[in-house]
Amino acid sequence: MSNSRHALFTLAAILALVPGTTRLIAHHSFAMFDTANPITISGVVTAFEWTNPHVYIEVDVPDGQATKHWAIELGSPSILMRGGWKFSTIKKGDKITAVVSPLRNGEPGSLLNRITLADGRVLGNGGPAGIGPGTPPPASAPAR
Repeated sequence: MSNSRHALFTLAAILALVPGTTRLIAHHSFAMFDTANPITISGVVTAFEWTNPHVYIEVDVPDGQATKHWAIELGSPSILMRGGWKFSTIKKGDKITAVVSPLRNGEPGSLLNRITLADGRVLGNGGPAGIGPGTPPPASAPAR
């Protein structure tokens, strides 16, 4: 292959990667969520999607006479597993209470901070077990 052809091939390969790289960086931005003003929502789970790159919980939240359908975004399954989650942690029909960072545009979507499950367990949005947003600190050992 001549030097000019090799340079052209290299340039084409680099340019082909740029759009994908931009999309990947943009995907991991959480600027759309109002993390400074978390809210609490309670409702019934309508779906739990244990998928990559992010897990989602869909929940129907009573809003006066109506019901609002919320989508809650979480971290990836691998990160959530380090925080104590399993693919079977939540099921359709479960009642949950979640502290979330809502979408800035007012739509019923959010990023999970922490969730209280029907059995009283509190889980954060991933991280090592016992560490992460919304995870209560471990109980101190009684003095002897």
